[in-house]
Amino acid sequence: MIERLSQSEARRIALHAQGFGTARPDRPGQLHLRRTIDRLSLHQIDSVNVVARAHYLPAFSRLGNYDRTLLDRDAWGPRRSRRLFEYWAHEASLLPLALHPLLRWRMAQADRGESGWKGLRGFATERRHEAMAVLDRIRAEGPLGASDFETSCNRPGWWEWGETKQALEWLFWAGHLTTSTRRAAFERVYDLPERVLPASILDLPTPEPGEAQRGLIALSARALGVASAAELRDYFRLKPEEANGAIADLLEEGLLHRVAVEGWRSPAFLYHDAHVPRRIAAQALLAPFDPLIWERSRTERLFDFHYRIGIYTPAAKRTHGYYVLPFLLGDRLVGRADLKADRQQGRLLVHSVHFEPAVPAESRDAMAAELSTMARWLGLEEIVLPMA
Repeated sequence: MIERLSQSEARRIALHAQGFGTARPDRPGQLHLRRTIDRLSLHQIDSVNVVARAHYLPAFSRLGNYDRTLLDRDAWGPRRSRRLFEYWAHEASLLPLALHPLLRWRMAQADRGESGWKGLRGFATERRHEAMAVLDRIRAEGPLGASDFETSCNRPGWWEWGETKQALEWLFWAGHLTTSTRRAAFERVYDLPERVLPASILDLPTPEPGEAQRGLIALSARALGVASAAELRDYFRLKPEEANGAIADLLEEGLLHRVAVEGWRSPAFLYHDAHVPRRIAAQALLAPFDPLIWERSRTERLFDFHYRIGIYTPAAKRTHGYYVLPFLLGDRLVGRADLKADRQQGRLLVHSVHFEPAVPAESRDAMAAELSTMARWLGLEEIVLPMA
């Protein structure tokens, strides 16, 4: 018989799987951060820096006032201390090093010109010699960013910034290069994987694509708790033909169980080790790119909460603001705040706050407390609230 879950049960399963099932630590440290990233399997990277860089925010939502330099050290510190690497997972992402072998099939596809942005695929074939020239220069000179090619070469053609950046990105997608570090403006600096990633990771055997895809779906299921097939695929951006066999195999192995969730049209899959807590006592502002809410239709089904970020919408058509963070209280999304960090003046600007109908009475005080926590985390001294 197929187990049936209520919407409330599915919501609590998802929140627990995402790391909201336990209280925040009093003094979050490196171990807490690493456990959080391992649980989620990735932190999405985005260039938007309205409040903070996107990759810092999921850990803040779960841990509170943690030290961001701990994440920097794991992502871009010395080779011996690295715990993360950059690659295309759910968009550009920071991932635990252990996932590197599970994504090599995607690198190999890009190297053959079978995946990645269509505009870059020519570097796998007729323009490969151009990309290899860029690779040779990095091999000879060491880590370089796209701006190093722009400033050091004044002749037109593919050596100018746009063309070189494309070649660098194809080399990155195909696994010939990885990220060495990030400069002050968050510019990616590229280098050879063998000079950046630990040899113990690069020496791990490369699984067959099917085996790797099963591993990725298993990680998706663990991070989501309960999910549709489309949501399991979306976590690591797998195509149906890459994921369907993996889901079937995991069902047969007993790592996934079919379930029916109240209000869901599609069949759902429950991770074998998922936990259904009696209650969730979370309190968190969520980044637009947080894996709890990045799949908007899932957010609506779990929370009855319609959410759009705002930054991709013309100003006249925005309903809640530009950079809008949903607010989680308990096991419900009870409101949202349009925020901006004014770093020059040391202020957290709260452009607007909106609450859902019939929210708990303590929602406003809880939102105020979370805004205060965020301001301290960002090193901002003042919170500027919207005019009444």
